[in-house]
Amino acid sequence: MPPQHGQQPQYGQPPYGPPPPSTGTSTGVLIALIFAGLAIYSVLNVVIGFLVFITAFSEGAGSTPYLITGTVLLALIGLGAGSGLLFVRRQPWTKGIGLGLMIGWALWSIVSAGYCTGLNPGLYG
Repeated sequence: MPPQHGQQPQYGQPPYGPPPPSTGTSTGVLIALIFAGLAIYSVLNVVIGFLVFITAFSEGAGSTPYLITGTVLLALIGLGAGSGLLFVRRQPWTKGIGLGLMIGWALWSIVSAGYCTGLNPGLYG
C-alpha cells in the first residue's frame, strides 16, 4: 500500500535479504599474520644464510655455486612460496602469511643491502 500524503513509507527487509556473513579475516588478524610470515622468513633466512656462508667460507674461491644456491632457495621461499600462498586463498591465513614472506624477503634485501638474500654482487667477486 503506498503511503498517504504526509506519512513516511514503511521499509522492511531489503528484497535481497540480509547481507551474508563475513568469511574473511579481519584487518587485525591479517596484520598479525603478516608479522608471523615476516618472522618465519627471518628465521629461515638466518638459518639458511648461516649454513650457506659457513659452507662458502670453507670452500674459499669455489664458493659461488653455494651462494647462488642459497640465493635461489631464499628467493623461492620468500617470493615463490609467498606468492603461492597469496594466490591460493583456500584458507584465510594464507594471504597474511604469503604477504609476510614476500615482505620479509624484500625487507631483508633492503636492510642488508642484499647480503642476507644473496643479491649483492660483492658476494660473488
